[in-house]
Amino acid sequence: MDEATPLDLAHAAMAAAPGAEGPRRAFLGQLLAAELFLLVEREVEGATVAPRVFPVEEGPLVLAFDREDRLAAFAGAPVPYAALPGRALVPMLAAQGLGLGLNLEVAPSAELLTPAAVAWLAARLDEVAALSPAAAALSAEALGPPADGDAALAAALAPVLARASGLVAAAWLVSAPLPAGGRGPLLVLAGAAPGAEATLARAVAEAALFGAAGAALSLVVLPPGDALARAAARIGLAIEMPPRTPPAPPAAAPGLDPARPPILRRGRPRHGAT
Repeated sequence: MDEATPLDLAHAAMAAAPGAEGPRRAFLGQLLAAELFLLVEREVEGATVAPRVFPVEEGPLVLAFDREDRLAAFAGAPVPYAALPGRALVPMLAAQGLGLGLNLEVAPSAELLTPAAVAWLAARLDEVAALSPAAAALSAEALGPPADGDAALAAALAPVLARASGLVAAAWLVSAPLPAGGRGPLLVLAGAAPGAEATLARAVAEAALFGAAGAALSLVVLPPGDALARAAARIGLAIEMPPRTPPAPPAAAPGLDPARPPILRRGRPRHGAT
């Protein structure tokens, strides 16, 4: 039996909790993070990708798989494909009004994202891309320990920061005052590599939005010796980051309810995808 992929595991968790928003967000986050193998009309030339489009009842869609052998199993013969991360594929599809058939007929994580669902996901990526590192307008005295419910958020952030450990030296989750009143989670990053602030901000925002917590999050990037960073180190929840090669910056994109992930439709297109 084939080993389950991260998408398979996230899909199983979503299927085990029908209607629950957290697992659905986590599945979409895994889709964005995964390398996908897109069925195309012809071999890729330069930066030009021509996906094979299937006109089906749910709307025109393309087919992608999270493993090369799954694409081969679906096609039944060698076919041209393009490999790209989900976070790059989704904006491309949304710009053309296309849906996505994921792992159809060949894996337990088979899903059909309609054009509307793909557009919703691309719009959320636009929101992530618009986030910029916050200015350090807080005093060290304003910081507090993270709330009890922030453990899920810390867990969602940990693997992202682990992958970005080459870009930042240390990270802590604390609480801080919100402009509209009350308090909320604040991620303090210290010792960022020059020019890495925007990449870090996007990766963190994506993890917060599509992690199981689905949480709002503020972010500040500071020099290692900053007073705010020292305060966060004393009272915050440290997020460990083992050394790893930093990933390439995610791609930006154009763009249901913007506050809630769409309900996904399982299975295969009813006709047209042969």
